[in-house]
Amino acid sequence: MKQFAELIPIALFFIVYQMNGSVLEFGGWSVTVDGIFTATQVLIAATTVQVVIAVIIAKKIDKKQVGILVAIWLFGGLTLIYRDQTFIQLKPTIFNWILAIIFMGSQFIGDKNLMERTLGNQLKLPKNIWARVNWLWISNFFVVGALNLVVAFNYSESTWVSYKLYSSIGFTVVLSILTVIVLTPYLKDQDLDNAKEEK
Repeated sequence: MKQFAELIPIALFFIVYQMNGSVLEFGGWSVTVDGIFTATQVLIAATTVQVVIAVIIAKKIDKKQVGILVAIWLFGGLTLIYRDQTFIQLKPTIFNWILAIIFMGSQFIGDKNLMERTLGNQLKLPKNIWARVNWLWISNFFVVGALNLVVAFNYSESTWVSYKLYSSIGFTVVLSILTVIVLTPYLKDQDLDNAKEEK
């Protein structure tokens, strides 16, 4: 559910981008939507608000959300300062590839990979299954980053903005389904073991 909530700023980015040239009025203030630049401002603001709300509700800081916020502030800020959309277009690739490297490094450093460290308190799985799920996420991050480059630099800006929204939803759904497929046989076994222990 949290992964889908993270799509809200991207959806707002898409909506504002589609309003290019429109004049928005807020209590005496009027703003002309300037394409990707106004959309980037909205993305920065929405992500900031989302992280603040998440911290207030959860009473703890989620490292991934903070990473997303820092990346958006950095690449969004550079986009606005230099009036060059290349920075915001590169953000998904760089962020996803950094995640891929972190997840990959966790496969070889320490006793537990990142997936096991994250979910190991909730699920008891064999090491090879934790490795399989971890590699699934690594592959996802790498593919998402690579496809972003293909679309950003071979298609129009508007195509990239649409792709950013729909691919974010699509890859989140596909990754969730594949993760469940890998875990389901072991979740059933775990439920049986728990039922036996309760008896």
